[in-house]
Amino acid sequence: MIKHIVLFKLKDSSPESIRVTEGVLRGLEGKVEQLRSLEVGVDVVKSPRSYDIALIATFDSLEDLQGYQVHPEHKKVIEHMNEVRESQVAVDFEF
Repeated sequence: MIKHIVLFKLKDSSPESIRVTEGVLRGLEGKVEQLRSLEVGVDVVKSPRSYDIALIATFDSLEDLQGYQVHPEHKKVIEHMNEVRESQVAVDFEF
């Protein structure tokens, strides 16, 4: 199994902007066959080191993660994120 974790810092971290982007990320659920589970969380601490939103996705294999990366629904999310994010960090690991 593969865990895919991405943290996003948005250009506009207003509650409305975060709510919209959270909805876009949650919209992946049920649309990408390789996706086994999806969690999206909004930061509650709001410290200077905090990122605004976390995405945690689970896949059966590295091949499924790679299929997710090129899936048309994921590409739509990437388009949105390219517009709204200031930065992001990611880690992918087996468990």
